[in-house]
Amino acid sequence: MRNINTPEETVALCKALSSPVRLQILKLIAERKRVNLNELAEALEITNGAITQHMKPLLDSDLIEFTYASGKRGSQKICSLKEHKFMIDILSDFDNTCMYQIDIPVGNFTEYKVYPTCGIATQTALIGEVDEARYFDAPETKEAGILWFTKGYVEYRVPNYLKKNQAIEELQFSMEISSEAPGVCSNWPSDIHFSINGTDLGFWTSPGDFGGATHGIFTPDWWDEHWNSYGLLKLLTITHEGTYIDGGKISDVNIDSLAIDSESAIRFRISVPEDAANVGGATLFGKGFGNYNQDLTIRLIFKET
Repeated sequence: MRNINTPEETVALCKALSSPVRLQILKLIAERKRVNLNELAEALEITNGAITQHMKPLLDSDLIEFTYASGKRGSQKICSLKEHKFMIDILSDFDNTCMYQIDIPVGNFTEYKVYPTCGIATQTALIGEVDEARYFDAPETKEAGILWFTKGYVEYRVPNYLKKNQAIEELQFSMEISSEAPGVCSNWPSDIHFSINGTDLGFWTSPGDFGGATHGIFTPDWWDEHWNSYGLLKLLTITHEGTYIDGGKISDVNIDSLAIDSESAIRFRISVPEDAANVGGATLFGKGFGNYNQDLTIRLIFKET
């Protein structure tokens, strides 16, 4: 889910969605996942020129993205959906000059310790073998779009771009996440904990592990139907008042107690401790998997001092 906080973003999104044809285009891209412009034109029975005109507002609003692939007649544009859920705040006075945002691929962890059932995969193949934690060391993990484990942790180092005259006001972490059951089980609770620099922020209880007959919108077709296919999008926020998941407070740990300044490392850990009340594992979905086609997204908000 993407937060829309500025008038410019709101206008661009509303313009993109104001056309019934563009809404049809987005639905087709979501259904087919990756489609070229000729295929879109044929499916909608409109000209290639008309398709091209409709692409600009969709690109301007960051709803879609293009990649290039070789075809029978040379290189062709392949279109895929970037986002389909939004939270729009039309009253926001958000200043995007006092923040920065980082997208970290789920496989770009800097430390880990995981236990079976576990595994990691790119958009095209498994990395190594399932239930073999040693494959989390493989170079290919940088390209991973999904990882899972029953207990243990993965840790990410968040770039710190604060300047000496800037003080952190808020940290936000957006991620698609679920439990990890052996197979698929929508009733499989797991207490997934979060920490920064060794300070426990609290936990969220994932209700289950989702898949089976319902395939993740972006999960590749080759993915086994007996494996978890999508998660829930969660927003972890640390403010001056405490730590929240989707607006609900999970602890009193606040941004001040973390004492992050321009010299600090920022190490973010996602874990399932073996002494948790519900040891039901964790699955982290990145780009090319799940329902949201996003990596681990971090937003750091600051003020000038």
